[in-house]
Formats: sequence, structure tokens, C-alpha cells
Amino acid sequence: MSRASLAAHLASTLDITRFRDFCPNGLQVEGRETIGTVVSGVTASLALLEAAIEHGADAILVHHGYFWRGEDARVIGQKQRRLKMLLANDVNLFAYHLPLDAHPQLGNNAQLARVLGFRAEGRFGEDDLGWTGAVEDSAIRTVGDLARQVEARLGRAPLVIGDPQQPVGKVAWCTGAAQSFLGDAIAAGANVYLSGEISEPTVHLARETGVAYLACGHHATERYGVQALGEHVAATFGVSHRFIDIDNPV
Repeated sequence: MSRASLAAHLASTLDITRFRDFCPNGLQVEGRETIGTVVSGVTASLALLEAAIEHGADAILVHHGYFWRGEDARVIGQKQRRLKMLLANDVNLFAYHLPLDAHPQLGNNAQLARVLGFRAEGRFGEDDLGWTGAVEDSAIRTVGDLARQVEARLGRAPLVIGDPQQPVGKVAWCTGAAQSFLGDAIAAGANVYLSGEISEPTVHLARETGVAYLACGHHATERYGVQALGEHVAATFGVSHRFIDIDNPV
């Protein structure tokens, strides 16, 4: 496929112009025109770039790319090393942040629901990024049960704020650094809210409202959307795709 065809298809599929984001969505670094091998990963770290280039990638597809709002614009240090590697190897970098969080089938929240066995029933928060629903497995009755399910499915134990014996009830979730959505989740009627990260005020709000909070890991909750997007690209264009997971404990 051509670079332009991939960029146009993903822009349309993810409806990227709908979002006021913290970074540019789409093609961030231009490489070769023809793409036959795509590598996906969560973050465009140097380790991912090295692994992708070793795999023979023509394009790298990520959730966390470059050129974030407010960052130092100079091409020095870490930024210089990353961009030099991409440009020297003529590899394209595509990045999709909020549009990938929000997509109803391929997005991070949709895919996390699939992995954790949640039935989606509603949306909340800015740009409808947060999701609400229920746990499909009737054996998951308490917050403790849910925490064990998360650990089994994501491969890491979540930090739980709340009573493990509390009934699960209505579940809300938003991947990544969406701890600030806890208030919106509470307003949406959630009994339990899951996200990736946690901040100091999150603990107090969860305790004082009685709404349990599970911090499940930023990277751990956002591994699945970009995989689904890469598989979609492979199926649509008939190209090769491989997801490379660069572990991150956060």
C-alpha cells in the first residue's frame, strides 16, 4: 500500500479531526512511499524503533508518538536520537492518541472491555472517552473478584482503592492516564472505576465517595487498541503486521 493511502484510511477510520488532542494524529515522520510491513507498539520509544527496524518495518504504528503540546521543540537528546533512527532508515511513524482511545471497535477502551470481559452500555466524560457497563461473568461479584480478573488478564496486579468485598455493580473505565475522569465516572453512576494511573487526589475522592478505584497500569491498559488497529490495517491492505510489546511497569 502507499503511505498516502494508509494515512487517508486511518484518518477516516479514526475520525481524527473530531478531537482537540495534545499531539498531531496521523503521519508524524515521513519515510518510504510503499509500505509492506507494519509494526505496532504502544509508545514510539527507541527500543520499539530498534525492534521494528530489525523486523524490517516500513511503517510503525503507535498510540504514543511525538510532538506533544508544550514540549521542548528543539531536536536534541532523546528526540534527536529517535528521529535520526527513523529518518536514517526511511521508516514512517504513524501515531493516534485520543482517536484511538475513543474508537468503538478498535479503540483502547473497546479492546480493554473485550480483554476484561465487560459489556459496554454507555459513555461519559470529555469527547465521550470514558465507558460504562457491566462485568459479563456472573462469578465476578466483588471488587476483589474484579481485581483478580484484571491481574489474570493483564498480567499485573492493580492497585485497589476501596473495599475488596464491595459489590461490583456498574463499572466504568478509561485507559491510560484518565484518573481525572473519576468524578465523571461517579456522576455517571459507577460503583467501580478502572484506569491506568493514579494520583494523590484520586485516593481521597475514591475513599470519600465509596466508589472503588483500580489503577491497572497505563501501558497495561493500552496494549490492545494499537494491536487491533494494526490487525485492521493488515486485513484491509493485505500487508504484514506484527505487534511488539516493549514492557513498561507504569
